[in-house]
Parts: sequence; structure tokens; C-alpha cells
Amino acid sequence: MTRRQPGRRLPALFLAGLLSACTGPGGSAIHYDVPEIYPGILQGYIDFEEGLDSTAFVPLAPTTESSRQTLDELVSEHALGLRDSPRWQLATTDADLSFPAAAGSFSCALGVDISEEHTPALYLLMRRTVADIGLASYGAKQRDQRPRPFMVNDRPLCTPEHEEMLRDDGSYPSGHSAIGWGWALILAELAPERAEALLQRGRTFGESRLVCNVHWYSDVIEGRMVAAAAVARLHANDEFQATLDAAGAEIRRARTEGLSPAAGTCALEQRALETPALPPAL
Repeated sequence: MTRRQPGRRLPALFLAGLLSACTGPGGSAIHYDVPEIYPGILQGYIDFEEGLDSTAFVPLAPTTESSRQTLDELVSEHALGLRDSPRWQLATTDADLSFPAAAGSFSCALGVDISEEHTPALYLLMRRTVADIGLASYGAKQRDQRPRPFMVNDRPLCTPEHEEMLRDDGSYPSGHSAIGWGWALILAELAPERAEALLQRGRTFGESRLVCNVHWYSDVIEGRMVAAAAVARLHANDEFQATLDAAGAEIRRARTEGLSPAAGTCALEQRALETPALPPAL
């Protein structure tokens, strides 16, 4: 991929096995036996060499003395005040992109229990697009290599076990935010009657990165830009479209069968989201 800059590398989460991700199954059939490009990370739908060049549409990261950085610091200071609150706990949960845990992050907003057992095509769709959407952020990440908030303010992050890896991984744009917003866009297309709740959850999923003290506000905003571009590219892929159609049928069937997420879980999520991650002025 010529866009990668010499001397820069993808984080361990995506590095191993990237070459094996370059050849995917063809045609419009849904393949459930998909190889991993790294333990727990499935090969995406898009050939890695044909991935997006995010440097083409993501502007340069804010400079130290810019007004954008001033805004980022203001938002960060507010988010730091949520440490150890229910919102902090939800942000910690949102940080986990492993499956099956990550599938449940949008179950309440969708109103359907997303699981490999009940919605296998949707579950597969979410798992595979982690690579497609997450990798799309890396052109700009490698170009800017922006330090993360915890490296600047020396305050705790909600996933200290990830600190070493995060220090070597550029902050801008946010890959987590891109993945969350991309999932929200895909799910809103599948269930337009739940679009408001799903897009709200996609927004708060990204804002959890502010609460975790691992991303700046502008990282999250540009992550959404990456997601929109990646999802648009995915729609040109036949297998993605076939899986999308199957996932839509699963959602409709799950609604008829009353396969809803646990009410208690959704109540806890809603209470956490009542505390905004952004200052009132925003």
C-alpha cells in the first residue's frame, strides 16, 4: 500500500497477518468461515491494498497552539471529570472491540439481541467491518502521529492494560470512533425505524473515547468522516451487500420472535448515557 509512510507501522491489533487479508472470498455468497488477520480480528470485505487513503480527506491534526487544540483541551477537561462514574464504566465497556462483547454495544439501540446464535449474518457483518473501517483511519494516523490525551495530561485512562500499545499508535483520527459510527450507519440502514437511537449510540460510542482519556474531540469527529467513507466503499462489495440483506432479514425475524436485549442491561446503559461526555456549550 503506497500510502504507508516509511518507518511507520500499524499497531499490533492490525499488523499481524495483513498480507493474508489481501485475498478475500469472491462472489455474492456469504462466507461464515472467514480467516483471522490477527487473533480475534476477522478479514474484512475490502482488499487491504484497495483500502481508503484517509489522508485525502482528513485534514491535518490540530497544532499545539491552534483554536482546534484549545477546544480539544476544553472537552478533555470536562470528560476527565467523569472518572469512576457510570459514564466512565460504559466507556470502559465501549473500549472492548472483541467479540462477543462488542456486539452487545448496539443491541439496546437496535432493540434486538445481536448475537452469533440469533443474528449470525449481522454478527459477522459487525466483526468483519472492524478491519475495513478501523484500517481506513491509518493513513492519517501514520501521517500525523498525534500524541493521545493521557500522554499530555498524565491522567489515568480507563484501560490501563492498553497504555503501552496506545502510546505507539497515533491518536488522530480515532479508529474506535470510526468503527462505532460505521456500525451505527450500517445498522440505521438495516433498521431505519431505529435510526435516531442507533446514530445517538454511534455518537456516544465515539465520545466514550474522550471519557477514557485516549482521544481528543477532533479525533472523534474525524473518525466519523473515516467511517462514512469506509461504509460508502463497502457498499460496492457484493459479499457485503449479500450479508447486509441477510442481516436485515434476521433483524425482522428477531423482532417477530421477541428477541430483545435484557431490559436491565438497557436501563443501565441509558442511565450512563444521561451524563453527557461533552461540555454543555457543545
